[in-house]
Amino acid sequence: MNTKSKSELKRLEDAARAGWLYYVGKNTQDEIAQKLNVSRQSAQRLVALAVSEGLIKVRLDHPIAQCMDLAERLKSKFDLIDCEIVPSDPADPSAITGLAQRGSRVLEQYLKSEQPQTLAFGTGRALKACIDELPAMKCPHHQIVSLVGTMMSDGSASPYDIVVSMADRVKSKHYPMPLPVLASSVEEKNTFHQLQPVNNILNLAKQADVTFVGIGHMGPRSPLLVDGFLKQNELDELTQNGAVGEVISWIFNEQGQLLDSSINHRVASSPISVNSTKPVYGIAAGENKVSAIHAALQGKLINSLITNEFTAELILKQN
Repeated sequence: MNTKSKSELKRLEDAARAGWLYYVGKNTQDEIAQKLNVSRQSAQRLVALAVSEGLIKVRLDHPIAQCMDLAERLKSKFDLIDCEIVPSDPADPSAITGLAQRGSRVLEQYLKSEQPQTLAFGTGRALKACIDELPAMKCPHHQIVSLVGTMMSDGSASPYDIVVSMADRVKSKHYPMPLPVLASSVEEKNTFHQLQPVNNILNLAKQADVTFVGIGHMGPRSPLLVDGFLKQNELDELTQNGAVGEVISWIFNEQGQLLDSSINHRVASSPISVNSTKPVYGIAAGENKVSAIHAALQGKLINSLITNEFTAELILKQN
């Protein structure tokens, strides 16, 4: 049995993307080179490889074609800067494995920039999985900033903290947010934010060149409930008031509007940017997250998306 190496499989995937962009998307080779971040000569070779490997027939004979079509439809519908759709595992359509691999590739593109970049991060399982897929790199010219408190309710470190583990992997200067996710009162939150180190982190987050966040849902297995930040009665009250999701602990309704609630008043995270002109990637998948992802897209809380084809299809069916 002839098994292809990871590098060969990646090159075939790149060839499939180039083939789709050229034959279906009607892009020029210069446009393909720009979109895939390769030279024009490399783009030309990838298109040729798609043909020689039999990926191009009457239609693109590769599962990436469906993914790219879904990505284009989502970009058009929600006016997205970027959209990355990965194939779904039929046995587990909510799995985040593919998201982690694609998310790490997007991250790597920013980290390879020779220009200094400030990258801002939320927290969560999907984002943590992306970091675990990153290769070891040396990027001392970049800054990595946390958008959300890295402390659990008992003062312990969050197991899903992104900034510290990523900085260790890519050797960048990093700025963890040394705060709880929720302050005990509005006054306490304001006191936290007036501290000079915290104020500096908030300003860096505001100036970030690119942002990556997870998207949480507000159902029975809501991350805020499971991780102990919300009590069951608080979650029940929020859902009764229309809450469908959260981004960096900011809770929003199905239109993507932040709720006027006592919980949101105590969120210690960086203020959320609505309709940002810079890339804000949401990384999430699964049927239980469809409403939350759709609302975040509707409300312009994110302008770029990394998800799988199963989730993408459900999002497109939402009103």
